Amino acid sequence: MGMEMLIFICVMGFFASFIDAVVGGGGLISIPALMMTGMPLLHVLGTNKAAAVMGACTSFISFIRSGKVDLKLIRLLFPFTLVGSVVGVLVVRQVPPDFLRPLVVVMLLLVLLYSVFRRDWGRVSKYHGMTRRMLFLSAAVAFTFGFYDGFFGPGTGSFLLFAFLIVGFDFLGAAANARALNFASNLAAVLLFAYFGLIDFTYAIPMGISMIAGAWCGTRLAIKKGASYVRPLFIIVTAVLIGKQLFDLFLK
Repeated sequence: MGMEMLIFICVMGFFASFIDAVVGGGGLISIPALMMTGMPLLHVLGTNKAAAVMGACTSFISFIRSGKVDLKLIRLLFPFTLVGSVVGVLVVRQVPPDFLRPLVVVMLLLVLLYSVFRRDWGRVSKYHGMTRRMLFLSAAVAFTFGFYDGFFGPGTGSFLLFAFLIVGFDFLGAAANARALNFASNLAAVLLFAYFGLIDFTYAIPMGISMIAGAWCGTRLAIKKGASYVRPLFIIVTAVLIGKQLFDLFLK
């Protein structure tokens, strides 16, 4: 790897993790950057997960220190997301995931429209705990989006954040708890990618270090600015995700 490519993937990794730390969607930047190295696609995905999990861990820890993560709830949901992601990675090695793309576009569009038209939504936290029924549904959602992240991936951060908004968290609290579950799905996926020998650590380690820096900066800015920063960023990234999925669906 030449110095120019090293600098390029580190810069792209920083910006990808900066965005991903708050609302997800960093793969829109980091995956195309890694594809420019000439690695096979599965190695690109594995290497991206290995780097991204470092940034996800950083943002997770930063949000915990800020007190924005509901640790009691996350302790219950974390294993479901972890197991879901493992199942997703195992299934994707057998079944091509592209048939999900049209459904993902529709779901992201609904998330975007709901977030845009409910302007006061997520400004103030209304979460006061969970009933047993809601906890059961939340565990099913955690497993489902863990599976989705391991199987396909695009929009996982947006879907998780939206799910926490529905429960009653404000945008910052939803972002913090979504990153906790996204860290679980990334962790499970990277362990399996490593087991199958699909990670190039020559690229993963330097990009991961830059992602740690990006995640720290992105998380600190989100904590400082609050919902007034997270909400518009969430809307922008979700809109870009829709555009990317439509491009892949119709123009590729």
